[in-house]
Amino acid sequence: MSKMNVEPIITFADGSQLLVSTQYSGAGSFTCDLYLSVPCNKDRLDLRVVSDHLEAPTCREAQDIAFRYASRQYPEKASGMKGPPYLIWPGPNLPVGPDNRWRRSVQP
Repeated sequence: MSKMNVEPIITFADGSQLLVSTQYSGAGSFTCDLYLSVPCNKDRLDLRVVSDHLEAPTCREAQDIAFRYASRQYPEKASGMKGPPYLIWPGPNLPVGPDNRWRRSVQP
């Protein structure tokens, strides 16, 4: 699976979480996808698509649509859901600077 950003909206009593992923589509719009994550074991995660490609011209509008969709799907948990704004992943095509935190600096 490629990298994706996800942010939990709510954690259920069984430990599963409702996640939202927001991306810029590159066509002048944003999309949000909702996933249900179910823990399998410590190294794996089962992701189930709840909704995909909730699209809008702005990031905030797409996130608002996703939040309303989640609230309709889980009405008994709607009051405990985290509302927008959510994380945004710019996508794999944008340059990312090197991470130098773990390099040892050599003293002359």
